[in-house]
Amino acid sequence: MVIAKAWVLKKHFDGFPKTSDFDLKKIELPNLKDGELLLESVFLSVDPYMRPYSRRDMKEGDIMIGTQVARIVESKNPAFAVGAFVVGNSGWRTHFISDGKDLQLLPSSWPESLPKSLALGTIGMPGLTAYFGLLEVCKMKPGETVLVNAAAGAVGSVVGQLAKIGGCKVVGCAGSDDKVAYLKNIGFDEAFNYKTVKSLDEALRKASPDGYDCFFDNVGGEFASIAINQMKKYGRIAICGAISQYNDSVPQKGPYVQVPMILKELRMEGFIVSRWNNRREEGLKALLKWVVEGKVKCHEQVTEGFENMPMAFIGMLKGENLGKAVVKV
Repeated sequence: MVIAKAWVLKKHFDGFPKTSDFDLKKIELPNLKDGELLLESVFLSVDPYMRPYSRRDMKEGDIMIGTQVARIVESKNPAFAVGAFVVGNSGWRTHFISDGKDLQLLPSSWPESLPKSLALGTIGMPGLTAYFGLLEVCKMKPGETVLVNAAAGAVGSVVGQLAKIGGCKVVGCAGSDDKVAYLKNIGFDEAFNYKTVKSLDEALRKASPDGYDCFFDNVGGEFASIAINQMKKYGRIAICGAISQYNDSVPQKGPYVQVPMILKELRMEGFIVSRWNNRREEGLKALLKWVVEGKVKCHEQVTEGFENMPMAFIGMLKGENLGKAVVKV
């Protein structure tokens, strides 16, 4: 008999999430049926999307949504061998049973020396978000200037490095001097701390006096309102996230985007990476190759202990992480 531990949403978040909004439960798992497998989570992901999606998709008492790298500990499914590692989407829990349909095996070419937690970050959903957002939404071209905010986060740090591989000039902003130093270390041409600059408008102009061809927006809010006015004619804006607004109790109000969008003939598109699920293998293969070659560098913020899931999630929303935030069970 296996007893799984799981974090449930005790109370829907009101403003910023609190540890009291979560509850740790124990769940007795049944014996496996034919075609099923038992998995043990090794690494769990905490991501910004969990904040708005929990309100949209969850009821109070549901297990918190999320992805994990898990190891197969028992199998009655011939397609999955005991000891293999998979990426699952089974929420914040230590153990779970699956029929295998919702699991993806780690690529067979995954080097033994590479942390498997990267399948939740650079070589996983955040990396794919950067890959398809740049190629399919921004449609970046060599010689262009790309702006990315939350640039030291799981998605933004990959966006900047892929844009450099694509022959672009890259400008990034982040919320601490340490993060700015990290951005310069991984190849950003210009980077600044948005919390300490006197004028965001001036900082953006100084970083690229000619403006921006592509803007990869993870933040929304005031930053996006200012940045849109510095886009070049026919510029493209990929809306990936709006973390500045996720915890607002009262919705923010304008400025409004119509005038700059008309005058500069801009294209702005929101996207969710699952749109390209049919090309997932293509993206992971490219990202894995660049990581192995050292062309894309990875940084992880690893929190030890399943009991610290809520703390890691809240810290990530506060911007305490550099790179991808994961929890090691």
